[in-house]
Amino acid sequence: MKYVASAASAQHGCFLCSKPSEGRDEENLILHRGRSCFMLLNAYPYTTGHLRVAPYAHKPSLVDLSEEELLELSRLVVLSLKALSEAYRPEGFNVGFNLGRCAGAGVEGHVHAHVVPRWPGDTNFMSVVADTRVMPELLSSTYARLKEALAKVAGPQGPN
Repeated sequence: MKYVASAASAQHGCFLCSKPSEGRDEENLILHRGRSCFMLLNAYPYTTGHLRVAPYAHKPSLVDLSEEELLELSRLVVLSLKALSEAYRPEGFNVGFNLGRCAGAGVEGHVHAHVVPRWPGDTNFMSVVADTRVMPELLSSTYARLKEALAKVAGPQGPN
């Protein structure tokens, strides 16, 4: 219902640019902030734990990123795999980029990686009824579990 109510007042601009600047990380589902990139839960996940890793800079493709951004993006993808494994014990992952509209990019101008945990028998991104996906856990619970797992897998030096 939250999605339906917010659809009428759809956000203008790029949410991957605006969310980090709002300073409301939990509300905006931002799990971790790095120097040049950040990690956040997908608000409309394919499976529980589906998250994104993105640079702060609004750049359309991997080829536009600096070496620092590419390195940190890769490190945060690996960190997300570790945290998701700790929290949910998936049996596999989909990790990928949709570059360009014809490749399925929903946020065409801001490159980001999708990290999707997978289990045998999951719904494989398919809607169950009337374009509705069934999620076994609230996003707020997923956020709390992943924040705890990130702290655990990062160790005493922190998640960087």
